[in-house]
Amino acid sequence: MTDESVSDNLDSLQDKVKISNLLKIIWSVYMNRMKCFLLFILLVVMGFGWHGLASAGEGMPEKIDLEQIQVLDLATAARIAVAENPTLAVAQARVEQAREVVNQTRSAYWPQLDLSASRNRVELSDTAHQSQVDLYQAFGATIVDPQDYYRAGLAASWLLFDGFARKFTVAAASYGEQSAAAALDNVRRLLLQTVADAFLSAQLSLENISIAKADEAFNQRQLTESKLRYEVGTGALSDMLNFEVKVNTAQSNRIVAEMAYQTDRIALAALLGVPHARLPELCQLAPLEDVTPDRLQTPDFNRLLEDALAQRPDLTQNDRAVLQAAADAKAKKAYYYYPAISLAASYDGERTDGFGFESQDFGNSVGIFLSYNLFAGGLYKAQYQQARARLRETEKSRENAKISIASQVQTTVERVLSAQKQLLLLRTNAKLVQKNRDLVEKEYKAGVGSLVRLNEARRDLTAAQVRLALAQTTVHQAWYDLWSATGQILTKFTP
Repeated sequence: MTDESVSDNLDSLQDKVKISNLLKIIWSVYMNRMKCFLLFILLVVMGFGWHGLASAGEGMPEKIDLEQIQVLDLATAARIAVAENPTLAVAQARVEQAREVVNQTRSAYWPQLDLSASRNRVELSDTAHQSQVDLYQAFGATIVDPQDYYRAGLAASWLLFDGFARKFTVAAASYGEQSAAAALDNVRRLLLQTVADAFLSAQLSLENISIAKADEAFNQRQLTESKLRYEVGTGALSDMLNFEVKVNTAQSNRIVAEMAYQTDRIALAALLGVPHARLPELCQLAPLEDVTPDRLQTPDFNRLLEDALAQRPDLTQNDRAVLQAAADAKAKKAYYYYPAISLAASYDGERTDGFGFESQDFGNSVGIFLSYNLFAGGLYKAQYQQARARLRETEKSRENAKISIASQVQTTVERVLSAQKQLLLLRTNAKLVQKNRDLVEKEYKAGVGSLVRLNEARRDLTAAQVRLALAQTTVHQAWYDLWSATGQILTKFTP
């Protein structure tokens, strides 16, 4: 080998080393940029994730520890129910699902980008292989069998026009999300009404316990006095036995009232979402409040009906259902009447000796496409007619909902008026019965009144107190039902 050839080989080797080093530098820079790009994407995704977590936590009701509450009032019970009741969590999950449906429909506005890669091993049959060998030998070529084929490609497609079907589909999904949000508010409305009913029922049981205890204490006092009179010979054995029976009856009534109270506590705990449906033993309920003068005012039906039509979330849900059905009908109409125009492009490569693709291995294609269905057996027309029928259905359902709401408001107004009248009468009656019992008791102690008359007076007083407590509870309950019928109950318990 001559010195000149050796020098050429060295120069060639140095050039290859330089090229190799240059390629390594380029590859290193490329990889560093890719790492930076991927890191940036990761930070953006994490940022969106943190933002989503923060957004998910916003507006969540503050949790209240029942173990720290000694006296539970209705407002606090309502806040706990809104924060802990699983039914609301189910409705909230439906709202989140509807929100993601909106995101899915909006994706139709963006182009689709797909990356593909494959390795395909082809082995010919003996007959096909021999045929190929003969063909290739005629041209002085050879055939490799089995043969590996490597393919890689990038395809993009973008829907440019579809008769505004995407627009109406997104609108329908948005109305669906608003309908789900209104459904959540309606579940909250019904839950608050049920919590109020359960809480008032428990308070009524507490009142009945107090009345039974007072009756027991009165008869116990009379029993003690009758025993003393009997022992000194001035009283009758029948009087002592009478009061002993009355004490036992009062104790039985107290036991029944206590059982009802515990049952009401269990029902209330279930509504509050308390584990095992049991309130802490140290957590007692606030006593029943007296009916204030504002609860004795006459409700204005016309104003309340206007409030109901403006605030009832189930009516809002019906309104959004109508808008959703209308948008869906327009989307179906677009599929039926208008063509679709889309743009598509691809960049594909194929080789047989590995994935080391180079620029000469790739080709590309770009095209714009129009499609218009001429006949599909009446499919799109039937879908459009179905959507229009569904729109008519939702419109009639909304009209029926308005009539039902008007009926509920009017019914609850009548209940409020009736409860107010009964309460006023029973308040007066309870005072009269109390005064009569006191007079009969004095007459009996003075020896001028009969035991039968005292028993009747005491029984009348206990019954009057029970009816008065029930009337007070009924007034409170009627107002909460009225606020629920108008949708105002959603703001009554707002902290």
